[in-house]
Amino acid sequence: MSTLTWIIAASLLGGVLSIVCAAILSLNAKVTWLSVLISYAIGALLGAAFLNTLPEAFELSDNPAQVTMTLLIGILIFFILEKLVLWRHCHLEDCEAHDPTHTAVTVNNHAHDHGRSGMMVIVGDTFHNFVDGILIAAAFIADVQLGIVTSIAIIAHEIPQEAGDFIILLNSGYTRRMALMMNMLSSFATVIGGVLAYFMLHSMNFLVQPLLSLASASMIYVAMSDLIPSLHKRPEINATIQQVTLILLGISSIWLMGNIFTHT
Repeated sequence: MSTLTWIIAASLLGGVLSIVCAAILSLNAKVTWLSVLISYAIGALLGAAFLNTLPEAFELSDNPAQVTMTLLIGILIFFILEKLVLWRHCHLEDCEAHDPTHTAVTVNNHAHDHGRSGMMVIVGDTFHNFVDGILIAAAFIADVQLGIVTSIAIIAHEIPQEAGDFIILLNSGYTRRMALMMNMLSSFATVIGGVLAYFMLHSMNFLVQPLLSLASASMIYVAMSDLIPSLHKRPEINATIQQVTLILLGISSIWLMGNIFTHT
């Protein structure tokens, strides 16, 4: 397959798969399943960042300090974007304002906010998906194996995020069908971002290396700032062992995937 085909396929598959899985989780209200996915997603994101995208960025750069500086700037940028409610990461367990029990009560009592929160979710999620598309394209242009691993990590963290967004849309007065359609339309921003980045990066190849550094910054920021704090809400030893095991599983799967594609 061509690089562009890989980018489109990964973007489409990632969007559809994450939204369908998120809808199933949301409608069945399996919060424990979501916790498992969050733990695995942390490992997948950290594994992809430290074992794949960062090493590739270092390989493409003659100045390692430039890579680490871009990484630091990227983390700061994502922090600012999150403060501006543009870069949105919300899950069923880790947003106090979107607690699933609270949400279920407000939905059942029809105490909706007339779509305001839902619209914020869609705008933020569309922007987020567009950026994900750019990062996926940069990874595939650098190396197909890197693109596949990066896509897997992004899909892993999209599922719990989309589940949280789905619940917020229901709480904002959207029907289940409309919430699913809105999320699906938002996911197409990944394809748009990926295709635009593909054509842009072919004429500006020098941007691939900094974009890989930004991809690493995105994965590290989401894992450390957004996902890990939610796990601290279950400090009991059994939950901690399960979380650590799943994080290691996420890291191991990315490492294994990388080795499989390297030797094929």
